[in-house]
Amino acid sequence: MENKMRIELDALPENEGFARVAVAAFVTYRNPTMEEISDIKTAVSEAVTNAVIHAYEEKGGRIVIRCSMQDDLLHMEVEDSGKGIADIGQAMVPLYTSRPDLERSGMGFAFMEAFMDSLEVKSAPGKGTCIIMEKRLGNLPWAADGE
Repeated sequence: MENKMRIELDALPENEGFARVAVAAFVTYRNPTMEEISDIKTAVSEAVTNAVIHAYEEKGGRIVIRCSMQDDLLHMEVEDSGKGIADIGQAMVPLYTSRPDLERSGMGFAFMEAFMDSLEVKSAPGKGTCIIMEKRLGNLPWAADGE
């Protein structure tokens, strides 16, 4: 059976923590490990922060987070209708940032890619961005050992 959640929130820095906790709470019935929860929270944090800082340039807007759980697979989409990304390939290069004035690290997409099993970015200038991520829970090598 598939379980779904959708939240919509203002693109404000103070809502990043709520988004992290909401998605983490959504997957708890699958009994994830602390490492899996941490990975998911980090990925959500980076995606929401990217929308606040880059998509809306801290001028406000809306962020929609859609999650679904099918068996042990978390599918998550974080979508904004901000300014979009002209060159997705360049934006995904570690250490690249479109906001050097804010001393950003340019590691948002690299973190999302490292902590989730898959990452896809769909975007068009002037139309916004949708970050699609998946993570299979219970897939850690030591978790299968029953330890």
